[in-house]
Amino acid sequence: MKNLIKCTILSVAVLALASGCQKEFLDREVPGGFSEADFYKSDADAIQATAAVYDMMQAHYNSNWTSMYMVKTLLSDESNAGGSGPGDQPQYQALDDFQIDAENGGVESVWRVTYFTIYRANKVINNVKAESPIKIRSIAEAKTLRAYAYFDLVSLWGDVPLITEDVAPSAYTSTKRAGKAAIWAQIEKDLTEAIPNLPLKSTYSAAEKFRVAKGTAQALLGKAYLYQQKWAQAAASLNDVITSGQYSLEPSVGIVFSNAGEFGKESLLEVSYSNNRNYDWGNFPWGGQPESNIHVQLMGPRSDFYTKAPADSLIGGWGFNTPKAKLYNAYVAAGDVQRRRNTVMSEAELKAAGGNWTQPTAYDYEGFFQRKYGTFDKSTGGPVGELNYSTNWRLIRYADVLLMAAEANYRNNNEGVARQYLNDVRRRSGLGDVNATGPALFTAIVNERFLELAFEGHRYMDLVRWGLAAQELGPLGYQAKNSLLPIPGSDVRTSGITQNPGY
Repeated sequence: MKNLIKCTILSVAVLALASGCQKEFLDREVPGGFSEADFYKSDADAIQATAAVYDMMQAHYNSNWTSMYMVKTLLSDESNAGGSGPGDQPQYQALDDFQIDAENGGVESVWRVTYFTIYRANKVINNVKAESPIKIRSIAEAKTLRAYAYFDLVSLWGDVPLITEDVAPSAYTSTKRAGKAAIWAQIEKDLTEAIPNLPLKSTYSAAEKFRVAKGTAQALLGKAYLYQQKWAQAAASLNDVITSGQYSLEPSVGIVFSNAGEFGKESLLEVSYSNNRNYDWGNFPWGGQPESNIHVQLMGPRSDFYTKAPADSLIGGWGFNTPKAKLYNAYVAAGDVQRRRNTVMSEAELKAAGGNWTQPTAYDYEGFFQRKYGTFDKSTGGPVGELNYSTNWRLIRYADVLLMAAEANYRNNNEGVARQYLNDVRRRSGLGDVNATGPALFTAIVNERFLELAFEGHRYMDLVRWGLAAQELGPLGYQAKNSLLPIPGSDVRTSGITQNPGY
């Protein structure tokens, strides 16, 4: 698959060019060259190769300003695309309005980065020998990260190419899509093999908290079972996380998403970023892959119209991913004050605190500002704070595990345990217990996921798998075909793989 095996293609292209121009050059030893056959030998090699997998998971290609986070979130009913107008970042606008086609640059980027991640994970899995504790752990980490990547692929695209080895150039146009059952089976295999070889979270040093732990793989396996409607297996795997003693809820959602909450007791998997590159307007890698999380700056209240409240640290940004009134109203209807304040702020609240917003008719603006991944003052983050956000993406956290376990137990006819886990999450936010049964209990779980996990990239996939997407997203333009994203047109054309229906 030409567009998915970047490193292989580049190597082949360079060799072909050199062969045609100056064959004798290839017969010489390249100074500083290092053969792949000589790598993957030591523990240090295994650690370095595994770090490369984590590194690719954080990649944002700013040539079209799209990350996996933005793709998942803009497909939901939590927010609007925003920006300066309908022509600002058209790939965002298309996602938000369900006007998606196979040439959408955002969809293409996240598809490609996910396969790059798999490519690097495959290198660890296939080349590192399980002959030391570090190497055994590294292989398990890579299998977990590969499983996470395939989870996103099968959930968003359905049938996808299943790549577990290097793909030879001769196979670029014959590597077709595998059925969803095969992808799910590979995810289960990777995770069940990884779990025995991963350490508990508590055994990692502070410098290694970013690594996947046993609970990470168990939670992801439970989620994979849940998406396949294997209720008993999902409940059992998620219960392993809950009873491990390794995780618990923070006192508030605000702490979870603070700097102090990164890799905290609620964290099972995060993608980390750094503010130590000292980016400014001249050295920021526009079109490349920054080490900072520039997408946080994208989501701040549009600074053209925004004045922060004196006692608040939420500063202006570029105005994308603006909250919908539907989300704010859901918090109000639930009497959910504490969690709402940590997630979304109204214009009225901003002005009451001494701040201001001067453009009530701004594009895609419904009167609210996002705070969960907020543009909180980063004055120490290099010479230009807005280019140096170190905010981590929280991919799996303990509240999500509890709510998945609540759903799995409800589906498995264990409503008492389902209510227990649901109410554990609610009590953290000062809400009363739910005593519902039957369909009303399921509705309560659905609503709790909406409120607890807003702006975390779960809502769209939840609605699709629950069969609620047409109901909730239909007014936004969702059609049946939008239960899956289009396969990027470049891969359809060059690799010969089939397109999803309707695209």
